[in-house]
Amino acid sequence: MSNETFRSVWDAIEDTPAEAENMKLRSALMMSIKDYIARNNMTQAEAAKAFGVTQPRISDLNRGKIGLFGLDALVTMAAAAGFHVEMKILQAA
Repeated sequence: MSNETFRSVWDAIEDTPAEAENMKLRSALMMSIKDYIARNNMTQAEAAKAFGVTQPRISDLNRGKIGLFGLDALVTMAAAAGFHVEMKILQAA
């Protein structure tokens, strides 16, 4: 068993640093959108209409099916929720 430590679960399970960074961004967006839906007591149908997607798509989001969502789709959904999405780029140590 290895004692290697990671900053994120994505760093531990993804094959490349690029894939890990992509997953970190996608998971943060998904959690924010899911929280927005919950805070606003939206049904899946209401959320789907607000975000311009289908109800099954909201179901996939709520169930955490991250592999079904690309960054573009999540940014579009976040913008529909009124979020301002920013990206901070830092050079890895």
